[in-house]
Parts: sequence; structure tokens; C-alpha cells
Amino acid sequence: MSSPDLTGPPVSKAPAVTAASKTVLGGIYRDILQAQAIDRLPERVRAAIAAKDNTGEVLIKLIQLTIVGLMGVIYFLSPKTSAGTAFSPVPVFLVAYMALNINGLLWALRKPLPDWSVYISILFDFALLYGLLWSFHIQYEQPASFALKAPALLYVFIFIALRALRFQARFVVAAGLVATIGWIAMIFYVIMIDPGDNMLTRNYVTYLTSNSILIGAELDKIISIIFVTAILAIAVRGGNNLLVRAVAEQNAAQDLSRFFDQSVADEIRNSKELIRAGEGQTRDAAILNVDIRGFTRMAAQTDASEVMAILSAYQDRVVAIVQASGGTIDKFMGDGIMATYGAARPSATYAADALRAVDAINADIERWSVEDPKLSWLGRAAIGMSVASGPIIFGAVGRENRLEFTVIGDAVNRSAKLEKHNKVIGSSAITDAKTYQTAIAQGYRPVSEPVHIDGQIDGVAGTTELVILGRAGKAVTETPAPLRISGDS
Repeated sequence: MSSPDLTGPPVSKAPAVTAASKTVLGGIYRDILQAQAIDRLPERVRAAIAAKDNTGEVLIKLIQLTIVGLMGVIYFLSPKTSAGTAFSPVPVFLVAYMALNINGLLWALRKPLPDWSVYISILFDFALLYGLLWSFHIQYEQPASFALKAPALLYVFIFIALRALRFQARFVVAAGLVATIGWIAMIFYVIMIDPGDNMLTRNYVTYLTSNSILIGAELDKIISIIFVTAILAIAVRGGNNLLVRAVAEQNAAQDLSRFFDQSVADEIRNSKELIRAGEGQTRDAAILNVDIRGFTRMAAQTDASEVMAILSAYQDRVVAIVQASGGTIDKFMGDGIMATYGAARPSATYAADALRAVDAINADIERWSVEDPKLSWLGRAAIGMSVASGPIIFGAVGRENRLEFTVIGDAVNRSAKLEKHNKVIGSSAITDAKTYQTAIAQGYRPVSEPVHIDGQIDGVAGTTELVILGRAGKAVTETPAPLRISGDS
């Protein structure tokens, strides 16, 4: 009776394995073996990559000088032939190689080295090394096969690895090819220098204990050189692709960061998790609004390029003061600037810092017409500022492919309304009493005695106690009962 077939129908996993293999191999090809399209990158990105590449060449030259220095020390400390009369070209090689690399280092420090000079440097690397190996049998008066026994062969791998510092696989391959061809030439020289006694052996012990040549051992050395070259070339190709991507993304990040305040950029960069729309944090913060009076009317009567020049000069001065005082630029609204204190980064002095910024801007306005002719038409009355504080929500809004950090809360709306109220009372900067008291508690000291008034803010129910930080205008000085000086009961 035949045994039952318990194995069942054969299950083939070949398609899945094949698909997975193709995916893996495809990824390796794209990420490692396939060159990045550097020519399609912007010029500034290519320049940054070239600068990093040349930094690697400078490092190579320094290492080469270190190597030749060590070789020189070893040579002068090593014992010479007993007779002391054998010729040795080692000092000549070392001096020539050092001079070449000093020249290359100075060249690389001034400007990037062309490819042809790198290839010549590779030739000199192995000319030095193989020249030294060749000279050993002359210096020590031994058969030519003595040169193949020298442990200095290990420097071959150092010279190949050096080329990996350039992130250019072609230089690694070139070094490996020169090393391989050079070693084959050394073997051929040793075998052919005395055809009658080529020192060949098939005995491994004899090879190790004499000057005999074992072809298999020499093939092992060649195979090692080829494999080390191939592995390094693949690694360098992958490293080059990563370098190109990193530099391109770094430049893109730097360019994009110019559209964000540094605090916001740091928040994005240091976020532990992916930033998503709809997520926010509640913080106590102060909101500063700055606006130019009559800018729209002026812009309509002025050349466009002049308008942008004025706007740029004004923003340059105000933004510098805001950032120096710890503020974050939230947005530019034409000639308006909205800044936050304590929103992007929690702060224990958010209100005090905001009022200090107002004082600094007020002081800076006095110098505008003197230091920058483009701003000569802007007097103190032409600038309106306001500060409000309180709990706000800081977070991202928008869609997943288009996000924006923003602040939401009563303080944001109140600051905007206070800024507009400057026009009503003719002041240049105001805040509410609560924000002022918070700032005082946080260490703020006003540069001049502030004026307290009660005002009806458009869109805000009831009467609001205000503190005028800038010059009080005519509308304020003519206001009867509500006007009172700070410190009065």
C-alpha cells in the first residue's frame, strides 16, 4: 500500500520573494548606484556641495602630509644595511611627495582643485608607495621578491580610503585601479627580473619563511584591493547622494526660514512629532501691533520701487528691535507688523518685553530721518503701536500640505483694536492697564511718566482703562475728566 501524500500541493513563495528582491534592489540602485542630478540643482546649492567636497580634499592633503611625515620618521629610525653603501631613493621620494602635497594643500585652500589634479595626486600616492616597496630589496640587498613581503602594502588601503573623503566614487575607483595595476606590475617585475630564478613556489610554508613568491597569495592581495575599492565606491556613492540631498534640503530650509521668524523655525525644527493642523497650546503672551499712518495714501502717490524701499527700511528697523527684545514676528500685513511675546516660546517677562520694545521703537523713530533718508517723512505721529496681553492659543492651522503657525485669543483682537484707537486719541502707542500692571510686575520700568485715560474702544464693551506709552496727541490733552497721571488715586 502506498503511503499517503502528506506534503500537499507545493506552495510557491517565489513571486513574493522576487517582488521583494526587486524592491530592495531597486532601492539600492536608486539610493546608492544612481547618481544624483546635480546639474539640475540651483547654482548656490552646487556651490555649497563643491565647498564641502573641497573641504574633504583639504583634509586629504593634511592626512597625506601626516603619512609622509610618519614614513620619514620610520625611515630615519629604521636600521640600514650593514655596509651602509646601498642606494636608497626613499629620501628623494619623501621630499618630492611632501613638496607636492604642500603645493596641493595651498591650492585647495585657495580654490577647488580640478579633477585632473586629483587624478595626478592619486598617481603620486601609489608611485610613492610602490617606489618605496621596490626600493626595499635594493636598500637591504635582497632579491626582488623581498619587495612583495613588506607590510607597507597596507598603506594601499589607506590611500584608497582617503579618496572616500571627497564623496566622489570615481576617485575611489581610480585609486583602486591604480593600486591594482601597480601591484600587478610589481609582481610582474619581481617574476621577470630574473627569469632563470623567478622565486615561484607552491608551498605556503616556504612562501612564509623565505623570499619565495606564492601566486595565490598575491592574487589574494589583488582581490582584497578590488573588493575594498568596490565596497568603498558603493558607500561613497550612497554618501554622495545623501550629501546632495542634505545640502539641497539645508539650503531649502535656510531659504524657507527667511519666511518664518527664528522662534517659529526653531519650533518646527525641534518638534518631536509631526506638526499637524488643529493642534495648539495655551500660553500667556503679549501681542504687539505696529502700523504706519497714511501709508496707503502715500503708496498710491509714490513710485512702486520707492514704496517697497520705504517699507523695507521701516520693517528692517522695527523687526530688529522686536527680535532683540525677545519678540517673534507673527506676520506682516502690508505696512502693519504683528509680533508676539511668549507665544512661540514661553516667557516669564512677555508683557515687560513687549513694552520695552515699544519704548525702543519710540526712541529709534527719533533717529529715522537722520540715519535713513527713506524714512524722513515718517514722524512719530505717523506710527501707531499697541500692546495687549492675556491667555492665547498658539498652534498650526491650515491643511496638511499648507500649514501656518498662528495665535488666537482675546489679546490678539484687543491689540488690533487698541492700535486703531491711537488714531482716535492722537497717540503713538497705547496699552491697557492690566497689561501695563503685568509688565510692571515683570520688571518693566517706563522711560517716561505714562498717561492713564479711560476710553471707549470700538468693538469692546464698556470703558477700558488705557495707558499711553508714546506721545499723547491733541485729542488726549483736550480730553477733560478721564485724564489722570500715573500714581494719582
